[in-house]
Amino acid sequence: MQRQNDRELREELVKLRSEHRLLDDEILALEIAGASDQLTIRRLKKRKLSLKDQITKVEDQLLPDIIA
Repeated sequence: MQRQNDRELREELVKLRSEHRLLDDEILALEIAGASDQLTIRRLKKRKLSLKDQITKVEDQLLPDIIA
């Protein structure tokens, strides 16, 4: 049962990282093109930050806390 859950979490992590990279590329392309639509860029950056938070949450579920 735990292996199935870990596999699902890893698949979710791959999906989230991929989407994060795509947003990064899109933001960079808009900035290079000199797009004046700062609102769109800001929204994309906000979405990217949200994805980063989700990635961290999934990584925390995969890696158990180690008490030193």
